[in-house]
Amino acid sequence: MSGCVDLHAHSTASDGSAAPGDVVAAARAAGLEAIALTDHDTVDGVAAARAAGLALGIDVVAGVELSASEGEQEVHILGLQLRDLRYLEPALADFRAARTARAAAMVGALNAAGVPVTLDAVLVHAAGGAVGRPHVARALIAGGWVRDVRDAFRQYIGLGGPGYVAKPRLAVAEAAELVHGAGGVAVYAHPGRDGTVARVRSLADQGIDGVEVLHPSHSAEDVARLGAIADAMGLVRSGGSDWHGAREGTRTLGCMAVPAVWNAEQDARAERYRGARERASA
Repeated sequence: MSGCVDLHAHSTASDGSAAPGDVVAAARAAGLEAIALTDHDTVDGVAAARAAGLALGIDVVAGVELSASEGEQEVHILGLQLRDLRYLEPALADFRAARTARAAAMVGALNAAGVPVTLDAVLVHAAGGAVGRPHVARALIAGGWVRDVRDAFRQYIGLGGPGYVAKPRLAVAEAAELVHGAGGVAVYAHPGRDGTVARVRSLADQGIDGVEVLHPSHSAEDVARLGAIADAMGLVRSGGSDWHGAREGTRTLGCMAVPAVWNAEQDARAERYRGARERASA
């Protein structure tokens, strides 16, 4: 893994199972040069991850994953190479409050469907982190209503299920503006087959800087297509395992062997936003 990085990983600050410092320790064990912590709607784990990175000799990239929308389609945006985390915090606090409200609405819908799960049970699994559907799934598993996370989504909380509640909408351009304001780059996350030329061009017009080319959900055809699109449009490439703590299987940390040069190219692109902020404040 020498010369490789992983630019998409989650910790217990959102819906991962490893604490931020343990994510960094796992990155070292995997032989990675750098790891990006990209928790959903929070950067609360970055400080602990960076402290571990200093101790272990691993570069920690400050990141975040945002859920945005284009029309009726949800689009996930990775904010990477972030510098000014305080700039993001007011918006992220609002997003996390909306997540808790959504979880409460999901619990109400599940109760109405005859599943007596409680919000407190969901929050126990969130453990103070940003609340998401995986935490609702874990509460359903603990209560004995489903076998596993896949079963929870299939029966209850996936799109069209009796416990499904839509997320509040954030425009792609708004997400990109937040990331740029914090001195980072905005990357279209795990586009898969949806990452067509037309879709990527539309997102680039709204401020997207890059495309997540390497992701466990992508086929070899996806990787080739997305890489060619990124190159043709002058966008940076990105990649990562989308790690949530798995020790085996298809989504282990470092499994995508992302070249370290992609991390450097992203940081170089981010300088344009940092320079713009400095000029504006001068």
